[in-house]
Amino acid sequence: MALELKQSLNLSQQLIMTPQLQQAIKLLQLSRLELLETIYQEMETNPILEEAGVVDTEEEVSLDDEKLDSEEDSPPLTEVDVEEPPHEEVDWEAYISEYNTGWADTPYEDREVPQFENITSTKTNLYSHLMWQLNMSNFDEVQKEIGHHIIGNITDDGYLDITIEELAQSTGYPVEKIEETLKIIQTFDPVGVGARDTRECLLIQARFQGLQDTLVERILLDHIKDLEDKKYDNIAKRLGVPLNEIITAVSIIQGLEPKPGRSYSDEETIYVSPDIYVFKVGDDYEIVLNEDGLPKLRINAYYKDVLSRKDSLPESVRNYIQEKLKSAAWLIKSIHQRQRTIYKVTESIVRFQRDFFDKGITHLKPLVLRDVAEDIQMHESTISRVTTNKYVYTPQGLFELKFFFNSAISSMDGDAVASESVKEHIRNIIKMENKQKPYSDQEIADILKKLNIRVARRTVAKYRESMGILPSRKRRKPF
Repeated sequence: MALELKQSLNLSQQLIMTPQLQQAIKLLQLSRLELLETIYQEMETNPILEEAGVVDTEEEVSLDDEKLDSEEDSPPLTEVDVEEPPHEEVDWEAYISEYNTGWADTPYEDREVPQFENITSTKTNLYSHLMWQLNMSNFDEVQKEIGHHIIGNITDDGYLDITIEELAQSTGYPVEKIEETLKIIQTFDPVGVGARDTRECLLIQARFQGLQDTLVERILLDHIKDLEDKKYDNIAKRLGVPLNEIITAVSIIQGLEPKPGRSYSDEETIYVSPDIYVFKVGDDYEIVLNEDGLPKLRINAYYKDVLSRKDSLPESVRNYIQEKLKSAAWLIKSIHQRQRTIYKVTESIVRFQRDFFDKGITHLKPLVLRDVAEDIQMHESTISRVTTNKYVYTPQGLFELKFFFNSAISSMDGDAVASESVKEHIRNIIKMENKQKPYSDQEIADILKKLNIRVARRTVAKYRESMGILPSRKRRKPF
């Protein structure tokens, strides 16, 4: 067979996702903090963008002042479409008029700002606290070297995360010297730090309080398993002491700290700022987007004048300005699209979960992404992106938008019940139980059956564990 060269034409279709569409999709799934970070990063790299200042005239209206919750004032909401073709020719005047109506120069006040270090506080972590005590102690050089290795292997909870033999091997010192230094470090503040397990940690604290050779020490030494299972009767029988003395000793043990390093944790508390608010007004609910702290972007007035002088700039400069202008316009458009989409999704959730907003979590209904997607004519993937890391403040509390989507559990009369509603029922049943005779998983299942909810015992156990609730034998209190 002879080889030959041929030319042929093939007609095919493919989806092209432009960088602008990628940006719009990315903004949909960002949390509020991530969105703020993205905006400020873009403002640093794009000279076209600036934050709008105080509006002085009626013509200078901020972009974010448009009523997103009004069908008459906003255009019909359309989903981001990956089939949208890229635009090579851009009508910059149209972009400017649509997304930037305020051109007033923002006044800038030049004033001295205090140093960042003077307005922020630092928190001592466990490692620094222990090292400070080590350096202030009367250790010799060998003990200080061993102490550095020991403290470097202590976890945030305060436990030693390495064996004595491994420490001896890494330092080159005998095991006896390692144990001697470790015992001294275990008396550092917080007492019990450097323990190898919970029992040793509690024993160190008990002995530090002068409870050696007492009932507390005997329970920790020989009956820790029964203590964990709250089998106080077994402990009383084996030690031959009255049950009330065991209960007194247990109350002392409960006052000890099982994680001594926790008080020196340097983890920062992350506070959730809701993306949207739902308020009850009369018999209806009003949805309000949270715009606090969100920069109101506009295009710098200087570049409007530059674009009007079409022949006064080199081609390279003009191309640069056009590229940045296109990026700025798309960012502003994408942010508005994101806000409108969040509003529409929340509005749909309120319609589906009206009983929840009126009566609470126990009245939450089963809901899947497809229900909301069909309601607002969007794709399920868009709903998934919008509800990720977004929070809504409601009369029932603060919830992630994902919370409202639950699997269905059949009730006795054939209706469906949301899984989160079942969990709330289980939580309420356990909260109201007799603490001396807590309900078993089967008893909880029987109570749910009386509430017209059909679940198996293993389902109750699964939900209870997911909520971090102990089994009945560990919830029992003898007093």
